[in-house]
Amino acid sequence: MWLILAFISASLLGLYDVAKKVALKDNAPLKVLLLNTLFSCLLFSPVILNSLFDFGWFEGSDFDVSAGDISAHIAVFAKAVLVLSSWVFGYFGLKELPLTIAAPIHATRPVLTLIGAMIIFGERLNATQWAGVLFALVSLFMLSRSGKKEGIIFSHNRGVLFVGLAAILGACSGLYDRHIMHSLEPMFVQSWYTLYQAVLMSITIFILTFFKVRKEGSSDPFHWSWAVPLISLFLSAADVAYLFALSDKDAMISVVSMIRRSSVLVSFTCGAIIFKERNLRAKAIDLAMIFIGALLLYIGTK
Repeated sequence: MWLILAFISASLLGLYDVAKKVALKDNAPLKVLLLNTLFSCLLFSPVILNSLFDFGWFEGSDFDVSAGDISAHIAVFAKAVLVLSSWVFGYFGLKELPLTIAAPIHATRPVLTLIGAMIIFGERLNATQWAGVLFALVSLFMLSRSGKKEGIIFSHNRGVLFVGLAAILGACSGLYDRHIMHSLEPMFVQSWYTLYQAVLMSITIFILTFFKVRKEGSSDPFHWSWAVPLISLFLSAADVAYLFALSDKDAMISVVSMIRRSSVLVSFTCGAIIFKERNLRAKAIDLAMIFIGALLLYIGTK
C-alpha cells in the first residue's frame, strides 16, 4: 500500500510544480509562498481546531488526532523550518529556470536521501534498486548537457544553485520525516506543520516589509492567479499521501523519495504543452532515464 501512496503523491507533486510555475509568472516568489502557506493552513484548520477542542468532527477517522505534547510540537516545528527553507530556494530557482530543467534537477533529490538513509537508518538496496539509482544519476549528467543548449551553465547559474540547495534541504527533510513518523500521527504532523509554516512566513514577510528590505512596486509585484490556491491543494494532498506511506512500518524512505521524484513526468509534459519550452527531445531522454530508475525501484521493492 505504501508504494501506491508514493505514486499518488508523485502525480500530485507534478501538478503542484505546474501550479507553482503558473503562479510565479510576473509574481514575487515570497508573496506566492506566503499565500501558499496560508491556504494550506486554512485547509487543515478543522483538524487543528478539532484536536484542541475535541469537537468530535472526525471521530473514528485518521483526521481525529490528539493535541500532542510539547516534544511533538517541537519536532513538527523543526520540520516546518526545514521544508520552508527548501521551498524558499525552490521558488526562486523555479522562477529563473524552465520547468523542464528545474523539475529534473529536483528529481535527483532521492540520491541524497538514499545516502542519508543508508548511513542513518541502515537501509540497504538490492541490485535492481541500485540500477534504478544509477539511472537517476546518469540523468542528472545528461540534463546538465541539455541545459547548455539553452545557455544554462550549471556551475554558474543562480537558478540551478537555488534548486540544488532546495534539493539538499528537501533530502534532509525526507530523512527527518522518516525519523518522526515512527512516533507521530500523519495528520497531526501535516496539520500542525502547515500552521507553523504560515506563522513563519508571515513573520518573515512582516520583517522584510517593516525594515523595507524589499520595497513594494515593480520589483516585488503580485497579481492574483487561481494557480495560487491550487498550489496548496495539490501539495497538501501529496503530503498526506506521503506521510501515510511513511507511517507504514515496511516503508523505505529511499524508495518513497525516489518514486515521488517521478512527478517530473507530469511536470515535463505540462512544461512542453503549456509553456512551450525548448530542446524537448534531449530533455525527453533525460526524463526517460528518471522514469526507468523509478520503475526499477518499484520492481526491486515488490
